[in-house]
Amino acid sequence: MDLWYTEKHTEYVKLSIKVDKHLYSGQSDFQRIDVFESHEFGRFLTLDGIMMLTEKDEFAYHEMLVHVPMALNPNTQTVLIIGAGDGGIVRELAKYPTISKMDLVEIDADVVKVCMEYLPQTASALDDSRLHIHYMDGLRFVRGKSVQGVYDLIIVDSTDPFGPGEGLFTKEFYGNCYNALNDNGICVNQLGSPFYAADAAAMTRAFSKLRDTFPIATAYQAHVPTYPSGHWLFGYGSKNIRPVENLVDLSKIGIKTRYYNADLHRGSFALPTYVQEMLNAK
Repeated sequence: MDLWYTEKHTEYVKLSIKVDKHLYSGQSDFQRIDVFESHEFGRFLTLDGIMMLTEKDEFAYHEMLVHVPMALNPNTQTVLIIGAGDGGIVRELAKYPTISKMDLVEIDADVVKVCMEYLPQTASALDDSRLHIHYMDGLRFVRGKSVQGVYDLIIVDSTDPFGPGEGLFTKEFYGNCYNALNDNGICVNQLGSPFYAADAAAMTRAFSKLRDTFPIATAYQAHVPTYPSGHWLFGYGSKNIRPVENLVDLSKIGIKTRYYNADLHRGSFALPTYVQEMLNAK
């Protein structure tokens, strides 16, 4: 009997992947967690039935969230990561010897546990001595007075704007991120896809809050085949650092990547006209 994972992208579009093995299924206090193994995409993680990552294409997503801001400030020392319990963001950050502290705030401890057991490709650096994991709500963490002005970089690798991740798409959350950054701090987050109508509406709502919070705010893009439409956007916000000025070529300082490069960095901020119109709409 054939076993297929199927995710509905719209009422009329679905993604299906043939599954070789269903490696794990469990219900945490927050969500259902599943890990599958497939011939085409390797192992992949879903939360509440929604694709989070596959071994085949996760590198594009994680590299673009990490190396875009790091190329603008490769001397970054303190990083706050919200979500990202799979470890892919930490794996990419761990390549930088300049980083002295990474705070990972993940609401669901079971996600970290499952990924460490079943997804070593992304979870390989979760034992890094510079990493401190806080199992709590990200919104509550950034509210704290002790984190104000602390971070060079904040990376928000959240789920979609409903369920456990809903609080990470509010004006309050972005305002608290702004306060947690130092004067040259950068905040990046996943915005979702601009292609299908429902996804585009959620994306524009999230971006409008980022734009209202940071004096420098824009978006950039990447191709992630297993996400809805494959066209994915990330938000970029900073107090002082513009997204393509004074760019450091990471390959010249020994940072190895598979997707990201300096030319792609520049090009990723060149958005299609229809996306520009969405982002500029009030």
